[in-house]
Order: sequence, then structure tokens, then C-alpha cells
Amino acid sequence: MSEPISIDIWSDIACPWCYIGKRNLEKGLEAVSADEDAPEVTVTFHSFELSPDTPVDFDGDEIDFLAGHKGMPRAQVEQMLSNVTGVAANAGLEYRFDLLQHTNTVKAHELLHFAKAEGLQHAMEERLMSAYFTEGKHVGRIDDLVALAVEVGLDADGARQALESETYLPAVRQDQAQAQAYGIQGVPFFVIDGQYGISGAQPPEAFENVLRDLWAKRGETEDETEPAAV
Repeated sequence: MSEPISIDIWSDIACPWCYIGKRNLEKGLEAVSADEDAPEVTVTFHSFELSPDTPVDFDGDEIDFLAGHKGMPRAQVEQMLSNVTGVAANAGLEYRFDLLQHTNTVKAHELLHFAKAEGLQHAMEERLMSAYFTEGKHVGRIDDLVALAVEVGLDADGARQALESETYLPAVRQDQAQAQAYGIQGVPFFVIDGQYGISGAQPPEAFENVLRDLWAKRGETEDETEPAAV
């Protein structure tokens, strides 16, 4: 049996392209799962903060934030968000930038590491991104994060204790250090088998092609190492 292909994803739950990229990866994985020799794959999310200096309670909407953060005119920001909303819709996501509550995401990343330790990282990642981009929920305050944690099956007291004590902050910082070592400057960034990098929200087909190619090479390597029949 071949070793599973590892996919390590650096992302921020406040990154609109990260949610799109996540959905496109899922579609790619679904497509290859129907193959006769379907690749075995493990997916792990890693922390990346796009705007670590953002306050927990930002005073303003997403247009205010981007106009100030990027120095862009409001009209240009509105056009950019409209474009992202359209791309998200094609991926099956209904973005609501009019509801979005911009915030600092470090606590959300700590929660993701707590969820990972409990075997629920994927469910927590999806819940946070959905809450942020499609429901207008606050994902920067401990009370709000604990409520979302409970929704995916995590223990409320355990989640609160982990967030208040910053138990998983070192793990967040370790992810960020690894991203820096890899030279990752933007997200989403997918590292496949620790050797192939895919940057940005690529279409599902891009993931399908890489996974099928790697899995085929896995099979070729195994054939070469098997003892000859006698």
C-alpha cells in the first residue's frame, strides 16, 4: 500500500481566496476519489495571518479596512470585492462582504490547533470560514469562537481554556515560521508531499492533475522495489 499523499495548506480564515481554494481542492479530491486507483490523501491546515496588526474589534466595514490597508479608492475596493464574490459563487460559496466583521484571526488559528488535537480540524476550518464570509459572525472574540467550537462537537470548557491560556499560540507561531522558511508570502499556499508548491486558488483540475501524477509515480516506484517473481 502506497503512503498517502500529504497536502499541507497555509491559509487564513479571513482570506477570501483561501476559502475558494479550499472548496476547489475538495472538488479535485472528490474527482480523483472516483478513480479506479484512487489516491490516498491527508490534508492538514496551517496558520498564516494576513493582517496580524488588525484589532479584534475593527471599527468599519471590509471596504473601510481594505481602503485603509491597501491604500485603494473605495470604488476600486468595491469592484475588487464584487469580482471575488463572483469567483466565490462559481465555487459554490455565497460571500456576504456587507455582513462581514473584520477582526484579528490569531485566536481563530489557536482554536484550529485545538480542534486539530481533537481530530476536528477540518470541521472547524469550514465552520470558521463559513461563519466569517457567509454569515457575518464575529470570529475574533473568545466567546464567539467557543460557540462555534461547540457547533462542530468540541468541548466548550476545553476550547475556552485553550484560548484563554494561549495553549496553542506556539503552534500558530511554528506554522508561521515554517511558512517563512518556505518563502510563502501569500495564501492559500498548498505544499504537496513536502516538495511541490501550488499558490493561489487554483481550479479543481490543477489539484486533480498533480494528485494523479504523484499517485502514478508512487505506483511505479513500488513496482521497481518489489522482488522479481521466481
